[in-house]
Amino acid sequence: VQLQACGGGLVQAGGSLRLSCAVSGSGGRINAMPVAWYRQAPGKQRELVARVFGSTTNYADGVKDRFTISRDSAKNTMYLQMNSLKPEDTAVYYCAVRPLGFGNEYWGQGTLVTVSS
Repeated sequence: VQLQACGGGLVQAGGSLRLSCAVSGSGGRINAMPVAWYRQAPGKQRELVARVFGSTTNYADGVKDRFTISRDSAKNTMYLQMNSLKPEDTAVYYCAVRPLGFGNEYWGQGTLVTVSS
C-alpha cells in the first residue's frame, strides 16, 4: 500500500490549505475503508485529526468546524480541507488507511504545514 501526500506549505494565520493523499495498492477503493489524517507537532505526540469510514466522520476537538475530510473514490484520493488555520495547527500531517477495516494501518510520508502568526 502506498500513500502519497502533498499540499502542505507555509500559510498565514486565518488562511487555508488543502492536503491531498493519493492511495494505491490497497486492493480496494478508499470509500470502503477507514481513512484518516494525523498530525505531529514539534515535540508532541502524533494525534488524530480526522477520520472517516462509511458515513461516520470524527474530528479532533481543536479542528471541528475548521477542517473537513473527504474522499474521491474515482481518484482513490483523500483530502483534508483546512480553513481558518492557526499557528497551533503547525505540524507534519500524515494520511493513513486501513484497507481491511481492521489490522494494519498504512501511512503516507507526511507533509509539513506551517502557519505563521
